[in-house]
Amino acid sequence: MIRFLTAGESHGPSLTSILDGMPAGLLVTAEIINKELARRQQGYGSGGRMKIEKDTVQILGGVMGGETTGAPIALLVQNDDHAKWKGKAIEPMTAPRPGHADLTGAVKYGYNDLRPALERASARETTMRVAAGAVCKHFLAQFGIIVGGYVSSIGGVQTDFGEMPYEERFARAEESEVRCPIESSAKKMRDEIEKTIHGKNTLGGVLEIVALNLPVGLGSFVQWDRRLEAKLALAVMSVQAIKGVEVGDAFENTRLSGTQAHDPINLQLSNLQRSTNRAGGIEGGISNGQPIIIRAAMKPIATTLLPQPTVDLASGAESPTKYERSDFCPVPRAVPILEAMVAFVLADALIEKLGGDSMNEMKSRYKSLRKATLEDLQMDNNPHVFWE
Repeated sequence: MIRFLTAGESHGPSLTSILDGMPAGLLVTAEIINKELARRQQGYGSGGRMKIEKDTVQILGGVMGGETTGAPIALLVQNDDHAKWKGKAIEPMTAPRPGHADLTGAVKYGYNDLRPALERASARETTMRVAAGAVCKHFLAQFGIIVGGYVSSIGGVQTDFGEMPYEERFARAEESEVRCPIESSAKKMRDEIEKTIHGKNTLGGVLEIVALNLPVGLGSFVQWDRRLEAKLALAVMSVQAIKGVEVGDAFENTRLSGTQAHDPINLQLSNLQRSTNRAGGIEGGISNGQPIIIRAAMKPIATTLLPQPTVDLASGAESPTKYERSDFCPVPRAVPILEAMVAFVLADALIEKLGGDSMNEMKSRYKSLRKATLEDLQMDNNPHVFWE
């Protein structure tokens, strides 16, 4: 239904994105996108690049008079740091960093220098994911759907959220420089990051992304690639340094019996509801109306001030890595990036469900969607012969 591409290098002149398939009639301004871009640049543990770049978007196509036209939306963000690189001879990069795309990229594409892999594989590319995702988040908001996120662990510091409502978690996370809603945990996380900075190392962690107020029926079980959790996992895993994804209580559920691991269905008036959400809002590849909960594991990033063992491909000698400017802990900054990717998948699923080319069409169709109620689930209670 919708798709997007990004282009550009970490230190190139600019980054671009084209978002195709958004309906006509959605009010979009640069300020809506810039707010999300600013969030991506905030977070304790970020590197020096964030002090240089002040990302703002230019909308180059697909929006006229502040409204989408249904045409592809073209977005551009300038790289302020490019001026330091333009027209200058760059020292050769020949020692691949463990855990990065340096070595694999050179083997795949036949580079005679490792920098082209670094330039495109860099998480700087996520700037344009956030820009495109901001449009998707704004689209979902027109239907009351909220996508938010926060940090649940950094290094060895874990967080217990108790019964704190999700929207409160989102709000408190934005008040925290490590994007953790629990103040006591946030302080410990900051201390961990500070120790890591002094130790010239990097830290990873776990993020939670949650979508609220979704209708029942997004996604499908009829083909493997239409399952909603499969699309979400692909989108989240595509982000740099994300190495694991969990939907709901997936890993905890492996330690439970079947009767403990699933969410009982009960009746409140004529509404079919659940008292728990271990499934994370998705059953059989389809949204069930509960919050969709995604947990993502982000590894410590590959670039460290403390040298790591590698091989200089030019000399053939074992040698330590050379430092390239990067974050010490990218986890807090990854929250809006993962929100953007989740919003993109959910916007795509909603557009597929509703059909139509304009917001007016979609809003009227949204009101008539079938719900999980006895009135909308009329069973004839008769025997059926399904195959003859």
